[in-house]
Amino acid sequence: MISRNQIETSMFESLRLAATRMPPDIREALEEVLEKESDPLSRRHLEVTLENARLASEGRGLVCGDTGFPLFFISVGAAVQIEGGYHTLWEAARSATRQATEEDYLRPTMVDPLTRKNPGTNIGDGMPRLQLRFDGPPDLLDITAAPKGGGSEIFGTFYRMLFPSDGTAGIFKFVIDSIREGCYAGKICPPAIIGVGIGGTADLCMSMAKRAAVLRPVGTRNPDGELRAIEEKLLQASRALGIGPMGSRGSYAVLAVHVQRAATHTAALPVAVNAQCSIGRRWRALIREGKNTEYTGEFIEATV
Repeated sequence: MISRNQIETSMFESLRLAATRMPPDIREALEEVLEKESDPLSRRHLEVTLENARLASEGRGLVCGDTGFPLFFISVGAAVQIEGGYHTLWEAARSATRQATEEDYLRPTMVDPLTRKNPGTNIGDGMPRLQLRFDGPPDLLDITAAPKGGGSEIFGTFYRMLFPSDGTAGIFKFVIDSIREGCYAGKICPPAIIGVGIGGTADLCMSMAKRAAVLRPVGTRNPDGELRAIEEKLLQASRALGIGPMGSRGSYAVLAVHVQRAATHTAALPVAVNAQCSIGRRWRALIREGKNTEYTGEFIEATV
């Protein structure tokens, strides 16, 4: 049985690492873009982003000051047993989020949407947010902390119910329009990772887009050949918009486009877009009974 103390400690550490360590795939993608981008201001934005990440890894601040929304993506294997039951996950997430905020790894940004009252803890109705799935290796509790920046979430979230007759052309237009809207003036802190959900219900469509943006490693190829072709075409189109890092002139406002789909109603064609900012904050805690937690910035998720 996995103890609550280990879960809580692991959640705190994954939040701390996410706030102070840039994931390897994100760093490599930014370095690759830096080699290709020719606009001087765009290059400077990339250099500063990478320099901030280096300083944060040395204990000199955070990768970015806007630590945004406290999100946890959790996969539970079939044989995993948790002290106190699954409700422990929510209790531990609240404690870990409170500690990370008190120790200045998270900025206190969560407020009541109506009164705007800020408790200063990042804890409130629905926050921290947990998405729980039952899959993966039977003995593994897999927790990914992803404090998602406000800019990418506020200005990089789009949803539309298209007509089935709009087809692929309609999907492409909506996604490219969304990318342009989010990237100009640097609103989502590009170069961004663009997640696209196609199909399902409205909430499933949005969830697919979020997971595709936040969890899927940059540089992976979609195992679905049709979706892989759509991703490549959208990425090429995004780089023809004339928008670069932080909204300056250039070609690399987008690091990657990740697309997922689900079956939907015959009368529907829902499409969602969710952006992840250039620093791609996320870190995993891999927990197995009787073993120390393993922390890693490497990710393997490539499907919904």
